[in-house]
Amino acid sequence: MKRRRGEPPEPGCLRAWAAENQALADRWRAARCSGRGGAVAREVRQQRDGFQQLLLRMQGLPAALPALPLELTILYNFLLCTVGASESAIQGEAEGIRQGLLRVLEVCGACGQDLSTEELWQKVLQEVTAEELQAPLHRLAALQAAWWIAARRLGSTSSLFQFLSHAENMGRANCSNRKNELLSLLKAWQLPAEGTSLPLVQSTKDLKDILCTAAAFLQGLQELEAGNFPTALSLLQEATRGFCSKRVLAQIYTCLGCCAQRMGKPQIALQHLKWALQVDFQCLPALSHAAAVYHELGETDAELQALALLYEALETNPPTAASSSPYFLIKTELLVHTPILASLLCHRHRSEVKYLLAQRCLQGGRVDDAVEHYLDLLDLLQEGLQQQAPLGGGSALPRIPEVFLEAASALEQMGRHEDAITMCEEVISRTTDLIPGMLRVEKRLEQPQCPSPGAWLSQKESLCCLAWRAAGYLHQGWAWAKLGESKEAVTQFSRCISNTLRVQLCGSGVEPTENLLPEVEVLQEIRLLALIGRGVQFMELGRHKEALLDFQHVLQISPGNSAAASYLVQALWKLNRKQEVAAHWQKFSQRPSGEDGQQEGQGRSCPLYLVCLKEATFLHSKSFARSMQDYLGSAGQD
Repeated sequence: MKRRRGEPPEPGCLRAWAAENQALADRWRAARCSGRGGAVAREVRQQRDGFQQLLLRMQGLPAALPALPLELTILYNFLLCTVGASESAIQGEAEGIRQGLLRVLEVCGACGQDLSTEELWQKVLQEVTAEELQAPLHRLAALQAAWWIAARRLGSTSSLFQFLSHAENMGRANCSNRKNELLSLLKAWQLPAEGTSLPLVQSTKDLKDILCTAAAFLQGLQELEAGNFPTALSLLQEATRGFCSKRVLAQIYTCLGCCAQRMGKPQIALQHLKWALQVDFQCLPALSHAAAVYHELGETDAELQALALLYEALETNPPTAASSSPYFLIKTELLVHTPILASLLCHRHRSEVKYLLAQRCLQGGRVDDAVEHYLDLLDLLQEGLQQQAPLGGGSALPRIPEVFLEAASALEQMGRHEDAITMCEEVISRTTDLIPGMLRVEKRLEQPQCPSPGAWLSQKESLCCLAWRAAGYLHQGWAWAKLGESKEAVTQFSRCISNTLRVQLCGSGVEPTENLLPEVEVLQEIRLLALIGRGVQFMELGRHKEALLDFQHVLQISPGNSAAASYLVQALWKLNRKQEVAAHWQKFSQRPSGEDGQQEGQGRSCPLYLVCLKEATFLHSKSFARSMQDYLGSAGQD
């Protein structure tokens, strides 16, 4: 006989369904207590399927008030197991919750098909007064809050708990701003008493505590992203006092460390990062951020130690996506997944860490260590591991030719000039076929008028290849010079200069050093260094007039270049043009110490593979300075 709406199912059916719910929940609790990850995961999937079959049988019948508490409880258990079985971040809408609310309204003789989910909750909570439905509805509301927090719909979540607590005015009175309102409402939320007749796979109290932690964590991240660091610090500290796994707690401490670092409090940042590692020694992003803080403080030894520990950890135990304790089906990590969190917790790849070690050693003058790290890095890259780490962009690892050039720079400083030449030859040979005969680019920083974005990117790539190839010749020139092969050095410097001249700047009314594209600035810097290098080698060969022309050319492009000015004076002296020497020497010697022509280059970022060459170009001769002072003194000049 067909049942009418509102008519309860047979008592025997209800008892059987309740017993089945009990059995499924008991099996889950037993599996959870076993602690075996694979067994627990399989059990969750089995219980999900069991709850789903049970729910389908109940929802195949018209809704009835006596059966609704059990039906909503089974729905709650099913949704929890669905989340737990996926072990991934909650996304989308919980359609099962909406279906459950419509079943509740069906018993009340109301309809809500055309209502939004927020409106549907409001209608249900206003119209349903049956005492036996309060606890099941509060459980469903907790699940709804989990879905909305995961979707970062904090306003909708606040409104839901205002209706649940009947405390809209209280919530607004106790909150100075909207951001803290959700936390206040969650803490003030009074859970109805839960009986033991309807067992749950996760208690509502535990879920409430997880919601409080997730809300504080999420809002802290939002404030951190917005730059409101004091508020972010307060919310993240609130999250550390919440209910979460050790892995999540370590992540929160890591975010606290990043927040303190951005506030300009590096020591506090280090303290939070150390706490993160104490809570979970596998929280490698904390170690990576600690290295960055040490770098900011200029504590090179501590930075290198942190990077070495990070590399060792990645080498012995690569980061995995393994989840934390599976004892809770809905966990904080499933609710909080934002781009800024992914960025802060991004794992460095082994090749990135090895590059940072090499780079820091080179910058700090630890040449032997730098060479060792660069050679190890090149081995990693040749093994194909670079495919696992992004190159350029947001990665610590630059483009591969730059790694080769930096390695060549380290080899030169170590005195391994032949190896440096070989390293540069690799760059030159790999870029030769990638460079057009002549490249026309705009002088200004704005994107030039190209037929398509692809053409613009292609032009930038050609500029990069041209700069790398020119830098390769530049390093070879200096390496040959250190080997005493001045003629070969002149040849390489000339090839470098020839490559830099393959760029034709377009546009009018622009000064030579004004608003240049970064790649063009690098090419110009390479050209200046090559001209100085070739001029020095011309002087070694006794070709002083040619040397003078190169130094004059540099000063036309960069009038404040101290290295070129010094060498120009020496070239004039060799040519016995002593009157000009006196004028240039006085002008040069009156220049403030350290000016070095940097007024033209303020704000520019010189590639690391050029830094050592810039330092090597200005070799002030004390004997020449004494000769100049003697000459000026004999001439009666000050």
